[in-house]
Amino acid sequence: MIKRIAVLPGDGIGPEVTREALKVLTAAGKLSGLNFECNEFLAGGASLDACGEPITNEVLDNCKASDAVFLGAVGGPKWDTLPKDKRPEKGLLRLRKELGLFTNLRPVTLSPSLLHTSTIKPEFLEGVDILVVRELTGGIYFGEPKLLEKVNDEERAVDTMEYRTSEVERIARVAFDAARKRRNKVTSVDKANILVTSQLWRRVVENVAVDYSDVALDHMLVDNCAMQIVRNPQQFDVLLTGNMFGDILSDEASMLAGSLGMLASASLGIKTAMYEPAHGSAPDIAGKDMANPLAAINSIALMFRFSFDLDDIAKKIETAVQSVLNEGYRTVDIMSENCKKVATSKMGDLVVEKLEQ
Repeated sequence: MIKRIAVLPGDGIGPEVTREALKVLTAAGKLSGLNFECNEFLAGGASLDACGEPITNEVLDNCKASDAVFLGAVGGPKWDTLPKDKRPEKGLLRLRKELGLFTNLRPVTLSPSLLHTSTIKPEFLEGVDILVVRELTGGIYFGEPKLLEKVNDEERAVDTMEYRTSEVERIARVAFDAARKRRNKVTSVDKANILVTSQLWRRVVENVAVDYSDVALDHMLVDNCAMQIVRNPQQFDVLLTGNMFGDILSDEASMLAGSLGMLASASLGIKTAMYEPAHGSAPDIAGKDMANPLAAINSIALMFRFSFDLDDIAKKIETAVQSVLNEGYRTVDIMSENCKKVATSKMGDLVVEKLEQ
């Protein structure tokens, strides 16, 4: 069976970590009986430089026609001064919207061999296993009006936070369904003491919870949640969040694992899903063969789990990653004493070797 993958390497370290992820995709395909047709397209700053747009209609059509999309990373200082509709991130937002990717899953699981890499004391990290379920196509990133204007000799900027009942209900059901397969607890994150959107969010989540009497629900204000993630992360099972809160909190939670370079993500919708490491393009280390490819590689595991329904292959990829870490191999971001520092390409090779054994 042939699966068609749209590959968007993007900017900065995106092409480097994508290259290692595709090595693992090919190796895992041999174990699963799948063959992959990987077609590479431009997105983000690379697309801006070549086409003048952060993503073209042709690329979007190819993504929609694919079985899955893999994205490296987009953005960088080179394009920071462009108008807002020409920024690399605009292409990513358009991709999420047009593919209908309303769910973002970011698992935060800790390797026992990396507990001492985090700045959090190891005794607070043992057994941490969090799934961040983030609403991805609503909220302040997509709300209208969104404008920058001149008023009385000064600039005025407006971003609109908007959520509808249907948007909250569908992401809440994703979270509750996920909790049923885990430890039966959902923590819904909002700012209901201040924001009207959060008051709606909380009310809708409580209505959905009626259908899930076997799942415990609690609510937590976003500022408290940010503190609790570093104070007592063991309390969390599924974190249900809106778009902006999930963006911030999942990046914070990644540091429990020692580095943002460890955090994979899956963006799911109605049909074609997209997979990407949660980190950015890190242009300061681009081209130096020192980026951590494990978030990208673990995103391939999520692709096998959610797009191909091959959980056994996903687990083999994750086990291979764990084996490499257990043997003390590290990229620079997770390096610690008495470990063996390796380059991006070497780390990818090591995971493939373990997968093929």
